[in-house]
Amino acid sequence: MFAMFSAISIILGFTPLGIIPIPPVSATIIHIPVIIVAILEGPLMGALMGLVFGIISFATAIMRPTVISFIAYNPLVSIAPRILIGLVAYYVYKLFPGKKESLKIGASAALGTLMNTVGFLGMGYIIYGNKIAEALGRDPSTIGKWVLGIGVSHCWLEMLVAIVITIPIVFAGKKIRR
Repeated sequence: MFAMFSAISIILGFTPLGIIPIPPVSATIIHIPVIIVAILEGPLMGALMGLVFGIISFATAIMRPTVISFIAYNPLVSIAPRILIGLVAYYVYKLFPGKKESLKIGASAALGTLMNTVGFLGMGYIIYGNKIAEALGRDPSTIGKWVLGIGVSHCWLEMLVAIVITIPIVFAGKKIRR
């Protein structure tokens, strides 16, 4: 499964299918394979799938730069939070033993997505807040609110899409494995 979802991630990452540019940043669905692999294969494979996503994020920042792509050149921004998606998704799923399966998967998808958004934007802001403000021609004192606005405006939609896609794929994956 890891190889198949890695291939899907590469396709999503290097075509317009997985990254939706909303300048100066992008919304994504590339994190969804990380969540699915974490639930189906466990935390190690989820973390490795997150590494694949992080490398794709790093590469696309170089190949299709935006005005603030420089934040993704740092592995602490582009790779580390993506590895954590797999861990968060797996442990959220395992946090609810005996609960309705679709709720466990949905919670895992939602919080894995939140980890992606908060991790990437949060690390970018912590490390490069002033440089982001400079690149965007904004007052550095307002950049925290801008980053928060981007996170809120993107995250809810990414969460919804992740929940809708992840639940049936995980059910299918579990059925195939039986």
